[in-house]
Amino acid sequence: MQVLKWQNLPATTLIDDSAIQSAWDQLNAQRGDLPFMTSASWIAAVTTFGNGRERLLICQSGGVEIAMLLLTYVGKLRWRTFQPSQLPLGAMVVAPSLSLEEIAGSLLSQGSMKLSISLSLTQIDSFFASRFEDTARSRCDDYIQTAWIDIVGSFDDYWAARGKNLRQNMRKQRNKLQAELIAVEMRVLRRPEEMLGAIQRYGELEGKGWKAQEGTAIRADNDQGRFYTELLKDGAAKGEAEVYEYLFAGKTVAMNICLRRGTTFVILKTTYDESIQNYSPAFLLNQDLTQALFEEQKITRLEYYGGVMEWHTRWTDNSRSIYHLTHFRNAFFKNLAQRLSDRQIVRDELAPLLS
Repeated sequence: MQVLKWQNLPATTLIDDSAIQSAWDQLNAQRGDLPFMTSASWIAAVTTFGNGRERLLICQSGGVEIAMLLLTYVGKLRWRTFQPSQLPLGAMVVAPSLSLEEIAGSLLSQGSMKLSISLSLTQIDSFFASRFEDTARSRCDDYIQTAWIDIVGSFDDYWAARGKNLRQNMRKQRNKLQAELIAVEMRVLRRPEEMLGAIQRYGELEGKGWKAQEGTAIRADNDQGRFYTELLKDGAAKGEAEVYEYLFAGKTVAMNICLRRGTTFVILKTTYDESIQNYSPAFLLNQDLTQALFEEQKITRLEYYGGVMEWHTRWTDNSRSIYHLTHFRNAFFKNLAQRLSDRQIVRDELAPLLS
């Protein structure tokens, strides 16, 4: 068994140390090589959404970095991976030779985390780290199912395999647009200098919908807007960021914020003009975007990285689990946590009866 040695450093170390950034990126490349899991992505996230107390845990074996995690303290001697809602997976990169349970167990037995009760590794993609059966000291909890499209073969074959209602609906909408002489255009923005304007227009669309009412809409001048602008500028400089903008008669009606790396394409966020009733601009954009990926023959997997909704099932039959892993210091603390959770569930169920 390899000896694992840990360093516990301020998260700012990732921001300031180019060698650590390089090591993070090398680990990401070994397991998944996802475009939103780069050191630059997490630097933007922790700078924008962190509270200044996040820690960078670095694991070495034989002098080589084999795991890195950004952790945040959640109270009562519990830690979890840093997890802003803007990024689909938790802040960790781990060599393929290591199991996540081994990493969590090692962390709880060494150094400054020896007194901690539990460590939660959040939003793990089962495509890169298969979910396993619970043990005496650990448990896995479902987070969401996520959908993807295999970009294999021709678009015509893919489209023919979709449901009849979807195909007919898209055809009717395009015929109606043509009959009403509404010009349709899909623009693809790839240059760093285009990204601020893209986020501004994205925010204008989102600001008209339900997210504005809940206060969660992107604006170019809020934290979300600044984060996505930085993320996209950095990605565009590397040829890995794209914003797909759909226009009716020159007016923006839908937008997708996307990242690509290698053969993987990720749609991070989607918005559309909710005031349009006669058309589905987000669906039309999704169809044209997907067709473009099939035709360029560079991408093999289009990832949605969001909870599967009914509309996803019209575009693909594929789904898999995103889950959380919680590892406890020992079986006693796991059983205690379960009992407390069970009691809370009972209280929640009884609350309507007692009110």
